[in-house]
Amino acid sequence: MPIKDTLLFYVLSAASKLSPPLSSRTARRFRNSAKKRDPRRATTHNQHLGRQGFESAVRGDEFVPFDPQPKAEPAVRAIAHYLPQFHPFKENDEWWGKGFTEWTNVGKAIPNFPGHYQPHCPIHLGYYDLRVPEIMVEQARIAKAYGIGGFSYYYYWFAGKTLMEDPLEKMLNTPDVDIPFCLTWANENWTRRWDGREHDVLISQNHSIEDSLNLLRHIRKYFDDPRYIRIDGRPVFIVYRANIIPDIQETTKAWRQEAQRWGETDLYLVAAQTFDIGDPQELGFDAAMEFPPHQVKRTDITDEMGVYNPEFTGAILDYDAVVDAELGKSEPDYKLFRSSTLSWDNTARNQDAPRIMGRFSIEAYKRWTAHLGNQVLTQEKYSADEKIVFINAWNEWAEGTHLEPDQRYGFAYLQATYDALPKKQ
Repeated sequence: MPIKDTLLFYVLSAASKLSPPLSSRTARRFRNSAKKRDPRRATTHNQHLGRQGFESAVRGDEFVPFDPQPKAEPAVRAIAHYLPQFHPFKENDEWWGKGFTEWTNVGKAIPNFPGHYQPHCPIHLGYYDLRVPEIMVEQARIAKAYGIGGFSYYYYWFAGKTLMEDPLEKMLNTPDVDIPFCLTWANENWTRRWDGREHDVLISQNHSIEDSLNLLRHIRKYFDDPRYIRIDGRPVFIVYRANIIPDIQETTKAWRQEAQRWGETDLYLVAAQTFDIGDPQELGFDAAMEFPPHQVKRTDITDEMGVYNPEFTGAILDYDAVVDAELGKSEPDYKLFRSSTLSWDNTARNQDAPRIMGRFSIEAYKRWTAHLGNQVLTQEKYSADEKIVFINAWNEWAEGTHLEPDQRYGFAYLQATYDALPKKQ
């Protein structure tokens, strides 16, 4: 290593300890910069990878085997978000390389600190391909076996062009995928965020009232399916970022009028609480839906985790603190579908700058989900059809949050979800 880099290592190391104290973020930036120049870093990092790299897939004490026995029906509908990304398609081949799927990201993740659970390795269905309808049939079977009441499929529409619709169309034509479902329009631009180039747009949205109407007409075939989730007779439609749609109140009005023209009494529109979204009525929506890790309390514990990746510039949040804060939230005046998430961790998409909910435990997740289920049951403003909680997610493997079974926990995520949900008497 050049002498100037070695000297800079010591200067930056000292800077991170300056008094008066630097902010934790600034100090960490100094430390990270110093680590990159540490003459010992390559050997140390490689030793950590050799020792830690395969421990994450080892079966944990919390592992639960598959138990498809008949169970009491939950009194609350739990809807899990579902990513239809796990199959090759033309655009991904062009943007990321031939044969790229979400599994490509999942398989390359490695731990960043001691005890960091990466990579996440699936069991039961393995590294599946959603072009095979039998996969979705089995997913529905195991979800229902643990009380999951539906999937919310992400839907990708870009000014008349759809992405990843093939699995959903196969589902539509396969009645054996026996589980209720609804759609969430992922209405952001598609960018190269996964490899750190967030401003490199691959395919963009072109929001307009006419485009939004064309979207609604296109997805009418899903609304017409008997499995489609309805609230008080109205098909549920969720929008991921409602507040980036120009003239959103005019858009929701046009959507409702269009659906009524078909013979629907109305739509049930839900705005996800992602970026700066609060009261959904201000946007013309019927209800909001929490979307953790968006808008959760962030207690940074990065400096406590012993990060050994010298390139690390991410953040590790305390899962327990998130849960405690969520349990303390009061019920708003508007209708809000509460949501829980598992151990959110996007290391697979951004190895050196991920956002991670650290110190995850099955018990904390169970406590969070149980609280949400009991809370919605006690609120009189929600009709029987509105007794719903959402879970992030069914299969977000590259974000570390998946109810689907893995090598470490098996079916423990699903068992905890079932145990947490209040049951019908």
